[in-house]
Amino acid sequence: MERMNFTFSDTIGGYITHFDRHNKCFGIKTSDGREYTAYLTPTAWGRIAQNLGESYIDATQRLGELLTPGQHIFAYGVFYPQGDGHKFEVKSFVFPGEAPNKYRHEEPDWWVAQIKSLADCYLKWQFDYPETEIDYHNYRTMLNLAGAKKADDYLQETDTISRMVYGLASAYLLTGEDRFLEAAEKGSNYLREHMRFYDPDEDLIYWYHGIKVQGKREQKLLVSEFSDDYDCIPAYEQIYALAGPIQTYRITGDPRILKDAEMTVDLFDKFYLDKEKGGYFSHIDPITLDPRAESLGRNRARKNWNSVGDHAPAYLINLWLATGEQKYADMLEYTFDTIEKYFPDYENSPFVQEKFHEDWSKDQEWGWQQNRAVIGHNLKIAWNLMRMQSLKPKDQYVSLAEKIAQLMPDVGSDKQRGGWYDVVERVLDPGEEHYRFVWHDRKAWWQQEQAILAYLILNGVLKQPDYLRHAREASAFYNAHFLDHDDGGIYFNTLANGLPFLMGTERFKGSHSMSAYHSTELCYLSAIYQNLLIFKYPMDFYFKPMPGAFKDNILRVSPDILPPGSISIGKVWIDGEEYNNFDAEALTVKLPDTRQQVKVKVHIVPR
Repeated sequence: MERMNFTFSDTIGGYITHFDRHNKCFGIKTSDGREYTAYLTPTAWGRIAQNLGESYIDATQRLGELLTPGQHIFAYGVFYPQGDGHKFEVKSFVFPGEAPNKYRHEEPDWWVAQIKSLADCYLKWQFDYPETEIDYHNYRTMLNLAGAKKADDYLQETDTISRMVYGLASAYLLTGEDRFLEAAEKGSNYLREHMRFYDPDEDLIYWYHGIKVQGKREQKLLVSEFSDDYDCIPAYEQIYALAGPIQTYRITGDPRILKDAEMTVDLFDKFYLDKEKGGYFSHIDPITLDPRAESLGRNRARKNWNSVGDHAPAYLINLWLATGEQKYADMLEYTFDTIEKYFPDYENSPFVQEKFHEDWSKDQEWGWQQNRAVIGHNLKIAWNLMRMQSLKPKDQYVSLAEKIAQLMPDVGSDKQRGGWYDVVERVLDPGEEHYRFVWHDRKAWWQQEQAILAYLILNGVLKQPDYLRHAREASAFYNAHFLDHDDGGIYFNTLANGLPFLMGTERFKGSHSMSAYHSTELCYLSAIYQNLLIFKYPMDFYFKPMPGAFKDNILRVSPDILPPGSISIGKVWIDGEEYNNFDAEALTVKLPDTRQQVKVKVHIVPR
């Protein structure tokens, strides 16, 4: 093949092997062991990774000091044709930390500070807070790059409100800042009052797709207007309608939220659950509530990852954490057993199968998915299997999680630049060595989240060094490239090289696909896994229960499903006063008999 005699710019992410001061060059070894020689240029500059809300941290005058063997870096530069190959000249650097094996994102308060910044951004963008009061009538689904609302957009999608509420509630759990709880409670109330439909004939509730607001008039949208689910009631919209309220319920114990959740679970059990062949259908007809109705078209009698697997991370794990009810533990076990039984397809592909017909035969002709894999869904399965393993240990849970964890770096990650890809073909054509990208080689923010959380919890539970390396590399890429230090928040997509991709809806901070959910979920759980499981830093969590709201006046404070005995309560304060009526090992606090809503601060210590 004729050599490529043209220049091109790109990024190399890896580890310094040596630094030659005389020739102004250094070696970079990538995650998969390939080594490049890179050359400094007179105008090369560098920065240390900074968190949202932090000032720029220049490293340009320290390049000689920082280019130390073992140092993790991202080097962006230009490849120039030279001889039989190319010469790589570096134009800029991002350093995830200031020394080998030292990462800024592993500082104990990194993720807490980041979720605080994200939550404040969404309060400002959606409500102009603190200049004006928090009023969800002003909420809009679409936000542009700087967080401004589109003038012609009056859509309020139920799921995007719920997902933002999740982020605000999570921010309160980590910071105790009252404005976040106020916004979470107001959002939960707004969802109940405006997005909830009660069916007296069936004595259950389901959730509207959203509403269109024109002045004080509201047009209820019962069926989905999203193209994949048009004119249907998709399971995932009902699932994610609970995400924010249930995270809020963990804080307050609001009995109205619990009732909504119980009746929505009844909806799943009555109309989505396949009692004969197992699993949950992905869609039901809006009139008959029948998953087999002809009107559903391509979504008739189908099951998929979202309808089976999304229950756990969206609301069910948090519902169990808050209540301890066995029926929710049983539902979790049922969903994970279903995933473990039907989703692996390793004789044909390194990726799980994601869409199915009613009898669990493969659906490889549906819409955009065809026979394609979403990288993040594979990683999401591994992450949540390891959570479930700490509740109901089973060898098959760990086996599948590790199978995914060991396969995915070779087929879903970018070993030259860092980060994780989006959607790829599930099988190779003859002669191919790389699973082809379906649309592009861009990298979405939520897929990075799944990788980070999967490898963090795998390392936290199983203590395998390679898992920590993958988690570090994914976190480093995310924090180097996805944080918007100009307008706040997180970029939707980057190019493969890490530069933000700012076209179409992918430049927005709010859309059908993006709200304050995956970015805040990442902050909340990364802080927990890093601090409590891996590096053994204690953490504080905050609650504000309503009087008598929780069963037997017991507040359950475990931040996530973690290995039994891995954490305990160190201290508790109620309204600023130290309080001793708690069970350190059971992770419960016996609340005082009071008619006032009290603020509970819990100091969790790793063991």
